[in-house]
Amino acid sequence: MTVASIGSIIRSFVDGVIALNENHEILWHDLNEDFPVKISNGMAIRSFIDCDHNQFNNNVSFTLQLDGRKLSVDVKVFSSDCSIVFLCLKYLESDLTYIEERLYCLEKIIEALDEGVMMSNSEGEITLYNDAQEKMEGLSSKDIIGKHLWTVYNYNPQYSEHRHTFKTGKPIYSRYRAHSNINGIPKYVNYSTFPIQKDGKTISVFSLSTNESKLKDRLHQTIELKRQANISTQDKVHSKNGTIFTFDNIKGKSFALLELIKEAQNVSIHNADTLIVGETGTGKELFAQSMHNHSPRANKPFVAINCAAIPENLLESTLFGTVKGAFTGATDQMGLFEYAQDGTLFLDEINSMPITLQTKLMRVLQERLVRKVGSNEVAPVKCTIISACNEDPEKLIAENRMRLDLFYRIAHTSLYIPPLRERIEDVHFFINYFLGTYQAKFSKTVPPLSDLLQKSLLHYSWPGNIRELEHLIENLIIRVPENAEEIEVEHLPSYIRGKISMYTNTSFNQKDEIQRPLKKIFNSTERQLIETTLVQSNWNVSRAAKKLGITRQSLQYHIKKHDLEKPTI
Repeated sequence: MTVASIGSIIRSFVDGVIALNENHEILWHDLNEDFPVKISNGMAIRSFIDCDHNQFNNNVSFTLQLDGRKLSVDVKVFSSDCSIVFLCLKYLESDLTYIEERLYCLEKIIEALDEGVMMSNSEGEITLYNDAQEKMEGLSSKDIIGKHLWTVYNYNPQYSEHRHTFKTGKPIYSRYRAHSNINGIPKYVNYSTFPIQKDGKTISVFSLSTNESKLKDRLHQTIELKRQANISTQDKVHSKNGTIFTFDNIKGKSFALLELIKEAQNVSIHNADTLIVGETGTGKELFAQSMHNHSPRANKPFVAINCAAIPENLLESTLFGTVKGAFTGATDQMGLFEYAQDGTLFLDEINSMPITLQTKLMRVLQERLVRKVGSNEVAPVKCTIISACNEDPEKLIAENRMRLDLFYRIAHTSLYIPPLRERIEDVHFFINYFLGTYQAKFSKTVPPLSDLLQKSLLHYSWPGNIRELEHLIENLIIRVPENAEEIEVEHLPSYIRGKISMYTNTSFNQKDEIQRPLKKIFNSTERQLIETTLVQSNWNVSRAAKKLGITRQSLQYHIKKHDLEKPTI
């Protein structure tokens, strides 16, 4: 009689059977699917059961605990040519009790969640609907459990997302929709839908809905915490208005930067809505805060928001505010336009704002009136708007990512911050500035930069601008040994070493001639070069900027600085 035959007979009387050879290795097994340990033939029994040799003698019994499950083990030994040991397993607590307790705990967890949970079966019948979902949608679980989704929410079954997920087995992410209406008010929820699969087959589908009101509350708390963040002693004079920077904090000595500071100071006095254009890391918010503190609004609030960091469905209510009942969980909430009062509202990365919301923002800026979501009343907009953009506005408009009429309203005047690669004097300044700053911070003295490394840094393109340069110098201070004679290229972090080392001595002179002509020419000769290049390019600004080796924004800045105008025919 085979091991499997004997084991199968024993299995009919117990909860599980494991057959061992004389070396106590598994020959055969028949166990429930929920057995606490994954086992396979050939595995040594001692790999998961801590026992001695005598425990496997015939008719020995002992108890065992695996992953919280208690089992009794009866040993039966069959001998022919070799001994076969059968371990007969029985659960000391019934499977039913274990499953019931586990199910009870899971249900309690689901009911305690802030997120709404709704589950349906293969027939589209609602099988689970927790308290949070009830509060969000205004429905009662006792009224809808067991009913079809399309009956409860009154829609055509062929449009059921749960049925679609059940059929395809693919989840649906981040939908924002009102499935229910209470007293004529749609109850919007943000939700995702997922399949539950067993053995490759979908057995149920559930949706998780976000409690939007709590998310919005946390967002406002974050904005307020940012306003109250700890700042250095010398900057505490500005902490009450939500800023930490003034024009004194803008470092650099290039002609372009000094002229830009003068222009920003002049603009800030006139309370004009301003668009600041500059690449990532050039200091757009630093300029925005400095302009606020230089303006007549300096003692009023400065409120900043990053339009790219907030979900689209929350951005509108965050900017404009809400009234109670506007949507599920909505409360009477002041928007940032009102929160800024007579101060400044800084809209960072406005190029990330959805087109649909750009239309609403444009109307607010045009009428200088704001209407809370769900309200019929309007309130005056008293704050000045400073916006920031890290891409060329003309490109955004051409690609239909920014409305032209919005551009005209946010850019009563514009400031263009040249990238660091176009301000070689500032690259040299910041290398020395950050070397001194981080040597003091880490109480560490380091040797000077080698000539090769210094030339490489001066000619590197710096796509991350000042932020990238600061990060690199901080890494150098940490990495270089104090006994080194010079800081070399090999001391650079590996992620940037290859890019920096591309700038060899043989390429410096050529790079200066081709890409940096503006840095060799100042004052009157600069104007002549720009005007000549524009004429040669038939006043095509993009083509002229390419010839000069600078960005289009920077060329626009120089055109304004020198009062250049395209001649009329």
